[in-house]
Amino acid sequence: MLKSMSAVKQAIPAEIGGETDAAMTERIATARAVAGRKVLPIVEGVVLIAALVAPLVLQDYLTVFATRVVILALFALSFDLVWGYAGIMSFGQALFFGSAGYGVALLARDLDVTNIFLVLPAGTLIGLTFSLLLGGFLLLGRHPSSVIFVSLGTLTGSYAADRLARGWYYLGGQNGIPSIAPMTLGGYEFSEGPAFYYLVLGILVVVYLLCRFLVRSQFGLALAGLRENEQRIAFFGYKAQHLKAIIFAIGGAVAGLAGSLYAFHEGFVWPNMVGVVVSTQVVLYVLFGGSGTLIGAVIGTVIVEGVSFWLSDNYRDIWPIILGVLLLLVILFRPLGLISFVLGERERVGSFGATIKGKRNAAP
Repeated sequence: MLKSMSAVKQAIPAEIGGETDAAMTERIATARAVAGRKVLPIVEGVVLIAALVAPLVLQDYLTVFATRVVILALFALSFDLVWGYAGIMSFGQALFFGSAGYGVALLARDLDVTNIFLVLPAGTLIGLTFSLLLGGFLLLGRHPSSVIFVSLGTLTGSYAADRLARGWYYLGGQNGIPSIAPMTLGGYEFSEGPAFYYLVLGILVVVYLLCRFLVRSQFGLALAGLRENEQRIAFFGYKAQHLKAIIFAIGGAVAGLAGSLYAFHEGFVWPNMVGVVVSTQVVLYVLFGGSGTLIGAVIGTVIVEGVSFWLSDNYRDIWPIILGVLLLLVILFRPLGLISFVLGERERVGSFGATIKGKRNAAP
C-alpha cells in the first residue's frame, strides 16, 4: 500500500514556475500545519489537567460519577476511531462494550478471576474477537459494503445480543449479573473512589496516546483518505475494506476494555449494556463533541453526561426533552461538534510523515 502512494508522488511533474509541485505542496502544507498545530495540544492539555485535579475538588459521590464518565469517554474513543476516521457508522458499538462486561462478570462469578492483569486483557480480547467476527462478515465480502448495510448490520447485531442476554438464564436474564466481586491487584481491591478514578484515567490517557499515534501514522493518512473518498484510495492500491476491518477491530478492542472497567466499577452488568440504547448514546457523545478528533469524543462525553446529571437533578420531569433540544441545536448549527469552535478543519486531519532536514512531509 505504501508503495502505491510513493508511486503517485513520484509521478508529479518535475518543474512548474521554477519550483517543483512537490516542494510547493510541502511548503504550503507545512505552513498550514505549523499555523494550526498548537491548538489541539492546548485543548488536550487543558482537558488532562482538569481531569487530574477533579478528584481533589469534587465530593466523593461526584468522584464516583466522574469515574463512570471517564470510562464512557474511553468507550466514545472507540466509536470515534470507527466513524470519525474510517467513516463506518457502527450502530452496534455497545455489542463489544457489553459483551466484554458480561465476559469479565462471568470470570469473576464462575472462576473467581478478578486480577486486573487477567480481566482487562480478557475483556479487550472479547471485544476484539466479536468485532473481528462481525467486521469480517459485514466488511470483507466479495463486493464493497455500503454505509447503510454496515449500519443496519451492526444495529441488528446489537439488538440480537440484547434479546439473547434477556432470554438466557445463565446470563441472569432481565436482571443481568449482580454483585460482581471487586477488581484486584494482589491483595488490593479497587473500590469506588479516587484510586479507581486515577486507574481508569491512566488507562484512558495511554489508549488516547496510542490512538493519536495511530491516526497520525501512514495508516491514519489512509484512513483520512478513506473517509473522504474511498474510490480514490482504492485507485491508489489500498484495500479499502481491509483497512475498515482493521480499524473496526481496533475500535472493538477499545470498547471491550471500556466495558470491562465499567462492569467492575458498577458492580453488575445488564442487557442494556449490549443494546441499541447504549449504541445510540455513544453516537451522541461523538456527534456533540466532534468526530474525527479523538479529544472531541472525550469532551462530548463529559458535557453530555454532566448536563444530563445536572438536568436530571433539577428538572426531573422534563430533563430528557431539554437535553434532546440542546443536542439537536448543536448538531444543527455546529455539525462538526463543539470542538469546531477552537479546532480548524486542517488540524482535524493533521500532518503525516517523518521529519527530514527540519521539515515534515505533510498531507496536502
